[in-house]
Amino acid sequence: MTNNLSVVINADAQQVWTMLREPSLVAQWHGWEADDLSDEIKQIYFNTDVVEGPDHTSLTVNGGDVFELHPVSGGTEVRITRVALDHDSEWADWDEDITQGWLTFLHQLRFALERHPHGHRRTHFVSVSGKGGPAIEKLGLGDLPPVGEEYSLTLSTGEKISGKVWFKSRHQVGLTVHSYAEHGEGLLIVAEQLPIPEKRPDGGSMVIASTYDLGAHTLADIRSSWDNWKAENSGS
Repeated sequence: MTNNLSVVINADAQQVWTMLREPSLVAQWHGWEADDLSDEIKQIYFNTDVVEGPDHTSLTVNGGDVFELHPVSGGTEVRITRVALDHDSEWADWDEDITQGWLTFLHQLRFALERHPHGHRRTHFVSVSGKGGPAIEKLGLGDLPPVGEEYSLTLSTGEKISGKVWFKSRHQVGLTVHSYAEHGEGLLIVAEQLPIPEKRPDGGSMVIASTYDLGAHTLADIRSSWDNWKAENSGS
């Protein structure tokens, strides 16, 4: 069953709305750094099919998925309602990927607003086949403490990381990472991808490392560590 697509962000609704409606701010939480990120953001959030609610508490993005903002005691609940699945669509096989992607991006939105509201992230993305088992297990993240508690561990990449558990769901884990930011913390998300017959029969996993204000050498070391891990696990 699909994860609940909602998060509570410690920010008011206007702050959240601004993060949804300024392209440069959307780029701080949607997806990851890529040559086509700007075009993707324009297509999803600023296409002519996008509909803004008159009270700035709802946003229907291109494709029909709806963001809703609800004030709650802890700030603002941001909820995404998926459009009904069209089984004849070219995207039908990837529908669960889209759902899981929204869950990832909601947690990146919350992190950006709560931890680095004026920051500029640098990300590193890797994806691997599901052969050999889930990446969450292979990385040593299968036995994390509860959400909000501190952790300290050595990834199978060789990196020693520490911070707090940001979120856990059926197919994803998110960790704050002290060494991913010069001040405060960065964010690491590992997400499992379900098998898709003929297209991705073994399933897969993706990793998004979001860093802030690191020096070029430190960032290069982090990227190299993940790239080496990908190379070691691409065929396993």
